[in-house]
Amino acid sequence: MHGSELKDGQHSTPEPDPRPSLFPRVLFSLALIGLMVGLMIGKLTNPDTLELIKIEEEPAALVLWFTAEPKVQTTTVDGALVVQFQAHGLTRSGQVDIDGKKANWRTQPGDSGLLLNVIAARPLQGDISGEKEEGRWRLKLSLREE
Repeated sequence: MHGSELKDGQHSTPEPDPRPSLFPRVLFSLALIGLMVGLMIGKLTNPDTLELIKIEEEPAALVLWFTAEPKVQTTTVDGALVVQFQAHGLTRSGQVDIDGKKANWRTQPGDSGLLLNVIAARPLQGDISGEKEEGRWRLKLSLREE
């Protein structure tokens, strides 16, 4: 076995390399490239979030503007009209005039999307129609007394 004593003026163990190791840099670069490619693939496969842009009040109707076509489910609970959208949006509220009588409406985020509640002193019914307009989705909720 060879020791570390001098033989012919040289050590048997080599001197440490003064150059920095490139392995950590290469590994970090590969991880960064993998992260960026993964984010790009995720952005391509994940559709944009559907959002409620604004709500306009018309006589006996509400006009809701979305970024794209939402899935809509309408139910009536004790005379109140509840509309559920597969979308995101902020809490908003207001009043709409139905045949000279006021009805209150309110949007709020729910467990599986955005909820629109329309409440009046009498039972309400609603008809929904939608169309694409100006690159956005226009949804009209026509309200009437039951």
